[in-house]
Amino acid sequence: MSVTDKIIAIVAEQAFLEPKDVKPAATLEELGIDSMALVECIFAIEETFDVQVPFNANDPDTQQFDISTIQTIVLAVEGLIAAQKT
Repeated sequence: MSVTDKIIAIVAEQAFLEPKDVKPAATLEELGIDSMALVECIFAIEETFDVQVPFNANDPDTQQFDISTIQTIVLAVEGLIAAQKT
């Protein structure tokens, strides 16, 4: 399962959607992900990929971790995974 597939599965679970309904260009808002579901997604991503996501739920507008779309989340996670290997 690819990074994209795993992230789609995580987001789909939190949004109560089928993975096939979660498109890479979709925003979390479009998928109905609220702040609590976002925090759950972040925890699940950290656990699934064994990474630390630089995300502050208290100040979501000043993030280094781009959560604007599913695709940007995938790219950010791939970057965290790559950085961990170096």
